[in-house]
Amino acid sequence: MPVALGARSYDIVIEQGVLDRAAAFLAPLARGGRLVVVTDHHVAASQLPRLDASLRADGISVEPIILPAGEQSKSWTHLERLLDALLALEVERSDHIVALGGGVMGDLVGFAASILKRGCAFVQVPTTLLAQVDSSVGGKTAINSRAGKNLVGSFYQPSLVLIDPSTLDTLPPRETRAGYAEVVKYGLIDDPAFFAWCETEGTRLLAGEKDARHYAIERSVRAKAAIVADDERETSGRRALLNLGHTFGHALEADTGFSDRLLHGEAVAAGMALAFRYSARLGLCPAEDADRVATHLKAVGLPHDLASAHVRGDGAALVAHMLHDKKMAAGTLPFLLARGIGQTFLSKDVVLSDVAAFLDEERAGT
Repeated sequence: MPVALGARSYDIVIEQGVLDRAAAFLAPLARGGRLVVVTDHHVAASQLPRLDASLRADGISVEPIILPAGEQSKSWTHLERLLDALLALEVERSDHIVALGGGVMGDLVGFAASILKRGCAFVQVPTTLLAQVDSSVGGKTAINSRAGKNLVGSFYQPSLVLIDPSTLDTLPPRETRAGYAEVVKYGLIDDPAFFAWCETEGTRLLAGEKDARHYAIERSVRAKAAIVADDERETSGRRALLNLGHTFGHALEADTGFSDRLLHGEAVAAGMALAFRYSARLGLCPAEDADRVATHLKAVGLPHDLASAHVRGDGAALVAHMLHDKKMAAGTLPFLLARGIGQTFLSKDVVLSDVAAFLDEERAGT
């Protein structure tokens, strides 16, 4: 399926086993018969051999750059390390760098490609559910800084996205659940029928059933591709809807130190539940809808409140983290709220002191 962005348009390919025939798509992009593939230690062990075998069978050599797994790689230190490695391999602007891995690798490699020699091409080959349904599509690239998450980055579209659902077979269950939060998000934004599908079929996806997995990936990617094509750089506000749960979620991640205590997708899950409960508190959303969201997230083993997200900070501390959100404009932080399931909207008049009070009530269980 295409992401229609004029001269920056590209295709997304979703196919079981496509990693084993990746050369059919990547060979035309291999200048001089080689491709640089950037991945992490975990994916290098589980998926790199498949990609390497496909490319070598077509006469393409692979130059791997292997970085540590985890959010820590989205840092100035590892960005510099990656850029130095790419320069040492004499990567040119006409080369294509392949990002093989989850959201961390995609974000890091995409940002490196956007600034190396003022812009090199790159390809996304996402291997986690979160990356396949969300972060690999749309061209958002970034690293984290001391001030917060994803505050240094660029909009930079890939040349191609190859999605192989079979890579999820080696994914730990917790990582799959974390990615599933982003699937649920598309239903909550503007597709209540898809959320209802998640309520009845989501457990099949999480159990690895191929038809459910493929359906969820395709429906999610189509939804995101349409939004990105309409609002690539979040200028009209439509793309901002994709941030549902993220303002709360990033604050929860900051509170837990951007560590394995709370994965990104888990933070988004808790953030979406909080956004719906806060919307209900404001009288915008039926309490029954907020309860449905929390009930489903809890049923599949995802965090659905502050306690299950292992958050320790009080309302003031969490709001302080929000002040570093990259969406801040003229001292105002837009929030994604909801009038019901499938009725998300952007609000620019949320009072942060009220958000802090709400979070304290949540901590107290009131």
